[in-house]
Amino acid sequence: MSTIPNVPYRLEFSVEVPGTPEQVWQAIATAKGMSAWFAPTEMEEREGGSLHFTMGPEMGSDGQVTGWDPPRRLVYEEDWAALMGKDPDALSPLTSEFIVEAQSGGTCVVRVTSSGFGTGAAWESEFWDGMGAGWMPFFDNLRLYLSHFPGQEATHLEVTASHPGDAEALWSTLHDALGLGGEGATVEVRGATGTVERVGERQTLIRLTTPVPGMLSVFAYGEGDGKAMAGVRAYLFSADAADYVRREEPAWQAWLQRLSVPA
Repeated sequence: MSTIPNVPYRLEFSVEVPGTPEQVWQAIATAKGMSAWFAPTEMEEREGGSLHFTMGPEMGSDGQVTGWDPPRRLVYEEDWAALMGKDPDALSPLTSEFIVEAQSGGTCVVRVTSSGFGTGAAWESEFWDGMGAGWMPFFDNLRLYLSHFPGQEATHLEVTASHPGDAEALWSTLHDALGLGGEGATVEVRGATGTVERVGERQTLIRLTTPVPGMLSVFAYGEGDGKAMAGVRAYLFSADAADYVRREEPAWQAWLQRLSVPA
């Protein structure tokens, strides 16, 4: 007998971003756009089209576009059960809806609702709490992308390293080692120069200017079992970006692994 998923989960966000509805649609409803502020994305840009988000080495999420009304409304479903390695009868698909509303003064509000049904297990509410915290910084990325790099294609750099200890101590070490300042500060981060755009909880977002323009997110989070993860994620916008990533990604990886967190 199959389990009937009956516990509703729902998250809602809204963010005001610069740009016309068409520019915002390009950012939220195309593979090139989503890849430039979220995760590397493959998408068939039509109703019924397939969707794949790359979440890290050998990790990803598959889905399908279920609502397509340019430049106003996008809906897609992801296979939540497959993502979590659970029985497909236990979890509904994860549905995300994006609504674009034009405002006066050349901006739009993007409203995002994510929802699903589960069996009410403790890990499910933890998943939604984590998803809420994890989603929010990406909307800062979206705003920064549309402010400075609209329509441009991103080259990705992403590295993480696990350390024993708690996330707060790791973040403090990472923050101090890179000399990250407050919002508006000019910083130099391992040879790259930029401006701090946003300071969040254990997360700093920097708009890079040299040697390659782009967005750099530095973050730390708890993994459980007495471990924490330090990470760097960059979206780079220039013809030189691929060469830069080939050179810098291994260097960032080695640097993150060498971080020494006080016991």
